[in-house]
Amino acid sequence: MDERIVALDVGNRRIGIAVSDPLGLTAQPLETYTRVGYGPDVKHIKAICEKYETGRILCGLPRNMDGSEGFQVDKVREFAAKLEEAGLSVDYYDERMTTMVAEGALLEANMRRENRKQKVDMVAAVVILQSYLDAQSAQSAPLIEDEDDEDEDDGIMEMEDEDGNVLRFVLSATIHYAGEEYVLLSAAEASGDIEQDESFIMRATADDEGNPCYQSLEDEALIAAVYDAYLKQNE
Repeated sequence: MDERIVALDVGNRRIGIAVSDPLGLTAQPLETYTRVGYGPDVKHIKAICEKYETGRILCGLPRNMDGSEGFQVDKVREFAAKLEEAGLSVDYYDERMTTMVAEGALLEANMRRENRKQKVDMVAAVVILQSYLDAQSAQSAPLIEDEDDEDEDDGIMEMEDEDGNVLRFVLSATIHYAGEEYVLLSAAEASGDIEQDESFIMRATADDEGNPCYQSLEDEALIAAVYDAYLKQNE
């Protein structure tokens, strides 16, 4: 890769910012920028690009879960257009679930709510960029405009709780720790006491018949350790 990539998680009030390493292998968090207006915002992003000697921007595109584009996508594209007017090159990457993953990771780290608000956008930018870099390394990272999502697997898995209720989750990450496999799951919809977007770390195992299943964790120290492993495998 000839130059670094600056990734943006663009929100109404804040922009999470991450940057790739020189080899294009890992995503590194930079900051959460509080928006002021198009002029100052673009100037700030351009200054970051100049610091890292790059003109490449990767914007997360917050599509709806069914792949359609809504009002928030339009706002991201409007901001991206301003960046392009300033001479930067902008690509897009599907960011569905990234804020959910970032929030879940910070929750599992027992980070206080006020601190999560300051970091979740930056962590989301890291998730967007790392996902893109991983896909590029596997030579399977088409941009949004080139994707055909009609047959795309939505990544939803169904699980049954003790009361027989069917719960729908998205598998956000697989984590290896101390010889065991864990997963980061995010609720695809609200159900009972579980809120939509709520995230959980669970142990991957199998039932008596050998079918894969997941066990919830009660040990807060273990949850924190698995979360640390999740961060390290994404460094």
